Amino acid sequence: MTGKAPQQRIRVVIAEDQEMVLGALAALLGMEGDIVVVAQARNGKQAIEAVRAHAPDVLITDIEMPEMTGLEAARTLKGSSTRVIMVTTFARPGYLRRAMEAGATGYLLKARPARELADAVRRIHQGLRVIDPELATEALGDSDPLTDRERQVLRLAADGVSTGDVAKALGLSAGTVRNYLSEAIDKLGASNRIDAARIARGKGWL
Repeated sequence: MTGKAPQQRIRVVIAEDQEMVLGALAALLGMEGDIVVVAQARNGKQAIEAVRAHAPDVLITDIEMPEMTGLEAARTLKGSSTRVIMVTTFARPGYLRRAMEAGATGYLLKARPARELADAVRRIHQGLRVIDPELATEALGDSDPLTDRERQVLRLAADGVSTGDVAKALGLSAGTVRNYLSEAIDKLGASNRIDAARIARGKGWL
């Protein structure tokens, strides 16, 4: 008579640039009998390296991190066997939409009860999506009007980069950069590029 085989634990990598939050997340998940944290990372680049080294079932990552953002990490892993959950403070529809486009299958806010993270890991491991319902509803009615190129130009210009330097960085003419900025300002109903960037960032579009 053979005994029942032990359940295989869900293997998780956590990426978070705030060390205290990283430790807390790892400790919380470590208390779950069916989940094991196989590696911790403090930026997106380390997250990718950890995923490649450990082949986890799930990557839990913040959005804004040094070296590489969580969105970029998710995009790099898109199509792989590792599923991605964004855990962030950004309760913005634009960030949610961009996370889903990057390949994430989960989006949780850090303000949610801790038990929800473990439940999300289990559900995503089963092939389901986990998204804050209120945020998902808001995202459906708040579409991003910016094109990728307008977003790139506006992001650089808002950081104080001159029109000429933006043009050089993106391989465009100065006139084309001005046109993109003008389009972005008009779409957002802004008074100038700084105001446009403020509106876009507030929505999570930048």
